[in-house]
Amino acid sequence: MSETSPSDTPETPGPTDFDAMTRDIAEVPAVEVIVTVAVNLMSAAAVKLGLTEEGDKYKDLDEARKLVHALAGLLDASATEISSFHAAPLRDGLKSLQLAFREASIVPDEPGQGPGEKYTGAIYG
Repeated sequence: MSETSPSDTPETPGPTDFDAMTRDIAEVPAVEVIVTVAVNLMSAAAVKLGLTEEGDKYKDLDEARKLVHALAGLLDASATEISSFHAAPLRDGLKSLQLAFREASIVPDEPGQGPGEKYTGAIYG
């Protein structure tokens, strides 16, 4: 008969596991949560814009518009809460996504009407 270690058997999470997760989340600074959410939005938008290795396989400009708009809103709302150290590269990434959206659109939006431009101002490409 072979012996198994506790790590070999799957366990279902119990109430104490959720308590540990809550403590872990409580220890994360708000800036880190904001930056993580922004990076996730950027990554998802890049996929929906067809900017990944798979290209057009997952391209969906309607979905990309929503993600870029949400990212712009998050960055606008959190601008005073996160340092320029964190905000500057996120703003650069947002602008790149906005330009990529403009380039990918068959019928480009009027300047100032693209995704997130109500927060960032018009993007010209």
